[in-house]
Amino acid sequence: MGKPIKVDKKYIFVSGGVCSSLGKGIATASLGSLLEAHGIKIAIVKIDPYINVTAGSMNPFQHGEVYVTDDGAETDLDLGNYARFTVAPLDSRNSITTGQIYMEVIEGERSGRYLGETVQVIPHITDCIIERIREVGARDVEIVLVEIGGTVGDIESIPFVEAARQMIQESSQSVISIHLTLIPLISNDELKTKPTQHSVKELREIGVQPDILMCRAPHILPLELRKKIALFTNVAVEDVISAPDVEESVYEVPLIFYQQRLDKVVLNKLGLKSPTIDLSNWERIVNIHRSATATVTIAMVGKYIDHSDSYKSVEESLWHGALASNARLNLVRIESTKLVDFEDCAKMLKECSGIILPGGFGQRGVEEMIHTVRYARINNVPFFGICMGMQIMAIEFARNVLGLEDANSAEMDPTCTHPVTTLVNKQHDTPLGGIMRLGREHITLQKDTLIHSIYNTLKIEERHRHRYEIVSDLIPSFHESGMRVSAYSTQAHLVEALEWSEHRWGLGIQFHPEFLSRPHTPHPLFRSFIANALHLQNTPTSKSDIASVAYP
Repeated sequence: MGKPIKVDKKYIFVSGGVCSSLGKGIATASLGSLLEAHGIKIAIVKIDPYINVTAGSMNPFQHGEVYVTDDGAETDLDLGNYARFTVAPLDSRNSITTGQIYMEVIEGERSGRYLGETVQVIPHITDCIIERIREVGARDVEIVLVEIGGTVGDIESIPFVEAARQMIQESSQSVISIHLTLIPLISNDELKTKPTQHSVKELREIGVQPDILMCRAPHILPLELRKKIALFTNVAVEDVISAPDVEESVYEVPLIFYQQRLDKVVLNKLGLKSPTIDLSNWERIVNIHRSATATVTIAMVGKYIDHSDSYKSVEESLWHGALASNARLNLVRIESTKLVDFEDCAKMLKECSGIILPGGFGQRGVEEMIHTVRYARINNVPFFGICMGMQIMAIEFARNVLGLEDANSAEMDPTCTHPVTTLVNKQHDTPLGGIMRLGREHITLQKDTLIHSIYNTLKIEERHRHRYEIVSDLIPSFHESGMRVSAYSTQAHLVEALEWSEHRWGLGIQFHPEFLSRPHTPHPLFRSFIANALHLQNTPTSKSDIASVAYP
């Protein structure tokens, strides 16, 4: 059998049942935030049962956004939730997939690691999973939270649940199980517990008895229902926690869990003392949002709008920026392909005080995005282009200001005579997965520019996820005609930011600031963008003036 499992840290496994997308990521992150509020150092691991090695090549319509860490790991979007709710360090080790585990075991077998043994799921696969989890636990932390993706009963999840079972069996005082399930509301307004009962039964059949149940329902569960759930699941009634829908924002969840003493329950089960807790930051955020009287309307035009999680970090960052201005966010999501032409674009965007164009890959919807950028530029509407958004900004300027009618990205049209973006030389003969700029890099800002005034420094570090770069030959023409390169990568001198010289707030950036924005510390670019959009919205005279030039 496998190696003895040495447990010297505390571990919490969070699993889910009944159906996916119940909010395990938010629940795990919220519990992490409560533990940190007690002064406890934590780490969080996300296990994804899919066979893909990373999330980098997965369809955003199915998977949602790809969250990128400082060291360039392309991970599940839940790592973004962990980052926004906690200060726990995140890198490639915090993301585990079935593909990674099997690849490591198979490569080990090929290199002779197992000395001719028959390689099996138990113990070799489960040992590898436990080693990866314990690698994170080896850091300077007291508690490691491990979220197991998918639902109990999925064939893909079984090895991970088995690994959890082994760790719990080895040290039940140091490892606990939390199970999140659904309590559906039937048409006669009756909450049903049977799905939860069956989900716990499924988990117990694998050998794991949950210590705590989190029950997702439209509202807080009444005591009688919690007693019923406890009776049929062998869980104490005080360990049945409600995970209700929230009215205002997900940042209420830590406070809702605290009101039910979830943090105390967890610490008691792990044999840890419960030091004083400070939730003032979360209370402040919720109170600011609830008391906000202003609302700022922002249009987000993108390729993957039809999937609500495709731009998760961008949406949250806009929310953070609105919070910094004591305002609520009214986000108008527009699928770029629905903008038929420039006039149609103007009609759909005229009520918005700011426009953001986030990242993406491929040709679909690009021409419509160009209409969007043109509308923002000529109408002096605050515009924020991120990654592909900046490249579309450059294409629009090359076509409509420089007069290069066939200007395009080499990604969209490799044969165009005026490429605005292209691969750098060393990328041309590299396999697709190896040509991405991924992770945090140093960037140098130019003096007396919008982006310099926002950061108030000349040196920054931001995360990247893209392939194509702005063609340097066009930079002099851009500068002469009213668009300035305002930031370069420090090492390779690649274009990192573009801005319109004579514009209220027009900025495109190659990097992804949304990965660094937090509710307590909104990213300065989102804070500035929202503040300027709100200013435009509150100055109707100026707005009327710019609206009059909507169709030049």
